[in-house]
Amino acid sequence: MKVRFVTLGCKLNFAESSALGKELLLRGHERASQNDVPDICVVNTCSVTDAADHKDRQAINQLHRKYPNAIIVVTGCYAQLQPQQIASIEGVDYVLGQNEKYDIPQLIEEIEKHACLTAPQERHTKNKIRVAAIREVDDFHGVHSADDRTRCFIKVQDGCNYFCTYCTIPYARGKSRNPKIEAILKDAQTAIEQGAKELILTGVNIGDFGRSTGETFIDLLKAIDTLSGNYRVRISSCEPNLLTDEIIDFVANSKHFAPHFHIPLQSGSNEVLQIMKRRYTRELFTERVQHIRKVMPHAFIGVDCMVGVRGETEACWEDYLAFIRGLDVSQLHVFTYSERANTRMLEMDLYVVPKAERQRRSKILHTVSEEKTATFYAKHAGKKAVVLWESKKEGDQMSGFTDNYIKVYGPYKKEKINTFEEIVL
Repeated sequence: MKVRFVTLGCKLNFAESSALGKELLLRGHERASQNDVPDICVVNTCSVTDAADHKDRQAINQLHRKYPNAIIVVTGCYAQLQPQQIASIEGVDYVLGQNEKYDIPQLIEEIEKHACLTAPQERHTKNKIRVAAIREVDDFHGVHSADDRTRCFIKVQDGCNYFCTYCTIPYARGKSRNPKIEAILKDAQTAIEQGAKELILTGVNIGDFGRSTGETFIDLLKAIDTLSGNYRVRISSCEPNLLTDEIIDFVANSKHFAPHFHIPLQSGSNEVLQIMKRRYTRELFTERVQHIRKVMPHAFIGVDCMVGVRGETEACWEDYLAFIRGLDVSQLHVFTYSERANTRMLEMDLYVVPKAERQRRSKILHTVSEEKTATFYAKHAGKKAVVLWESKKEGDQMSGFTDNYIKVYGPYKKEKINTFEEIVL
């Protein structure tokens, strides 16, 4: 059977879709090419904002219009949170929760067995919605998967126990859980032996690693650094209260870890951080940034920022903006707040930022981000760096990233794909 995956949202979703795709190939199915008419479309959804939900629905509708006879299976965060809503969308045959996502190979065999590939008007899907109570799930489904030969995403943790007032992720992904370090090392070593030159450790709240196995995140990092091969490792987003000085110092002195950090700030106002129920202050965040700059002046520091949450008054916003302008970071990843059902923020009697004002604030932070990235790049002009070249060809150019996440371009040479090269920026 020909299967098309449409994946939205975070790198974790992409890693999981990739792993499911590989499983289907092993079972004799095909990944539908752009020119193929798929038998089955799998939509792996995101639900971090209202805009994400809209993109999910748009993707489902587009698939149904383009492939009216295809069976459509929807999974991911949106499916976990709003299964009935998705089931009512025309063309949707199955809605699978986060844990049921891994039943897709068996579901496809079930579809084949019962010859369900009939016209939609003749199709009577049984058990259309298959969604368990995710907070009760203890299962961990490990994946390691590559977006190309160069980069491999390794899922080391899932779920979150933080329950920030604006966020639905704990309800979409379940409790914090992880495999043992031994299992991750096996996946990582396999990926390296298969040619991956860059490992990216992914999860929902990866700094919380070890909660379900009695291990720690720093234990995991130290173990991965001992693997054999020519590779480098990036750490995906890590909460500032969990990104300890010990971790920062380890990365600075490690053999394989890249000087690249992604740290969620969400707000530069302590008043708003309290409203959000975040577990740190902006002073602690500043300490983390300063320590990184002390031991790794050249490190890339990306920061998640949210604007327009309830309670973000004009005074809080001005305080936030001034803080961000003075923060020595490399890039901002800006989110515009949208009201999410079943979050505690909706129960709070707070100032509501008008949507037009939220967009204005977002544009300002995007401009600040561009300025910070340009400044960071300019500091490295003329310096030596090691780039890992990737396979994508752009005209007569190829591109890659340095260890500190500077994107560079050079003349396309096929033999350079998936190799490290020292260059002058």
